[in-house]
Amino acid sequence: MITQKTSVALLSILFFCCVINAQSYEKKMDSLIKTEFNDPAGPGGVFMVSHKGKNMYRKAFGKANLELDAAMTPENVFQIGSMTKQFTAVAILMLEQQGKLNVNDPISKYIKDYPSGDKITIHQLLTHTSGIKDFTKMKTISTIAQKEMKPEMMVDFFKNEPVDFSPGDKFEYNNSGYVVLGYIIELASGQTYEDFIKKNIFEKAGMSHSYYATDRQIIPKRAYGYHQKEHGFVNKTVISFSVPFSSGSLMSTADDMLKWQKALNQNTLLNPAETQKAFRKYPLNNGEEFNYGYGWHLKDINGIPDREHGGSIFGFKSMGVYIPSEDIYVIGLSNCDCHSPTEIVRKLAKITLESVKK
Repeated sequence: MITQKTSVALLSILFFCCVINAQSYEKKMDSLIKTEFNDPAGPGGVFMVSHKGKNMYRKAFGKANLELDAAMTPENVFQIGSMTKQFTAVAILMLEQQGKLNVNDPISKYIKDYPSGDKITIHQLLTHTSGIKDFTKMKTISTIAQKEMKPEMMVDFFKNEPVDFSPGDKFEYNNSGYVVLGYIIELASGQTYEDFIKKNIFEKAGMSHSYYATDRQIIPKRAYGYHQKEHGFVNKTVISFSVPFSSGSLMSTADDMLKWQKALNQNTLLNPAETQKAFRKYPLNNGEEFNYGYGWHLKDINGIPDREHGGSIFGFKSMGVYIPSEDIYVIGLSNCDCHSPTEIVRKLAKITLESVKK
């Protein structure tokens, strides 16, 4: 017979074990992150892990601004680079849901003079299978890097380059495709890309600390970006955000990125059928499937499927991993392109997966 005294003792032991496990988990996470983010006086980062919508880990490392000696906080705003592609892909699916476009449409339906535009579909732009030239690999990129470019000018910059392969023949990661998608979003919606993302995604998901990147506007709690040189850290190279545009020009926080993940899970932005289009694998022309949906790499951790994407832009790197079966989301944001959170975030996800499955 279990007495009240025994029950209290058992509960005390259980509570003590939970505290010990939580402390052990936190130490493992700290130790892993500090293998890369180990200079408290240098640029740093923010890492957050959530399980079923609740934070299991949320910490900042290093400095948000070296000149002001300002410590990083979990609330700091970072440029997220190519994680922008998730938002561009969902914006396209929102327009499809509204009946303003179809992912199987040829891009010539929207951009009349695009070379061979009748053979390239929106779907192929989303999945990096279009074959069009990636503008970041063009030698002339330096001539426009600091110019204010309209979306049409950006498309004109690369559209006449020879294609790398026939549409649908292979998967090859491509920034140009997502710039074209941003231009199509503007043409189909009648809004600028910035306004469309702000009104239809940021505001609906409650992402009040997310922005289209700018170096001029005052961004509260902005983390400043850095490069590392032989003699030490330097401020990031200045570029015009109209160049990466819809392929890499958004800013956000770890907390807002969790709100983004929740909005996707709860079908706040899209109906379930449209949402699932982003998270399924598609075949190439030869029938072979590849590990990318619309704006997400579809991989696995310990054999359990995940959705992930990283980002890299002057002065910043980012990485996010989501494990749907366990509702685990891990985000890492860095304000120096010398520190990559990619492998750390994947390892944090693995540790968390093992922890919640115990």
